[in-house]
Amino acid sequence: MAVYDVPPSDLIERLVDHLKRRVKSVSPPAWASLVKTGAHAERPPQDPDWWYVRCASLLRKLYVKGPLGISRLRKQYGGKRRWGSRRAHFVKAGGSIIRHALQQLEEAKLVESVDKRGRSLTKEGRNLLDKMATQISKELTKRGKR
Repeated sequence: MAVYDVPPSDLIERLVDHLKRRVKSVSPPAWASLVKTGAHAERPPQDPDWWYVRCASLLRKLYVKGPLGISRLRKQYGGKRRWGSRRAHFVKAGGSIIRHALQQLEEAKLVESVDKRGRSLTKEGRNLLDKMATQISKELTKRGKR
């Protein structure tokens, strides 16, 4: 089974649990509780595990669309900036969060830098996502949702 065949929310939820318990190099920096995710956000994220969710989401995005650079990922995580009575416009997400998360994933040997093309998953990262997708697919078939 591939990552494409399972619901993204189930995969990301499973990846969050794996990153929190088994990958020591992935942890929120000291400033993570204070920072907004971009100019479009009004407040910092309320979920205490948002850093792990972002890392898991990055892994899935790199599997599906990779290799990707910081600029393209900023565009994908961006959103509408609301200006009150003025019209809302799209703005990119902050790059520091994405950059630090990818550096931690590189340290964990799940992501690698591809020359002039951005970052992509390593063989270990791809295997991890494939195994989790297979487990999720088996669970869904047992529950009868497939």
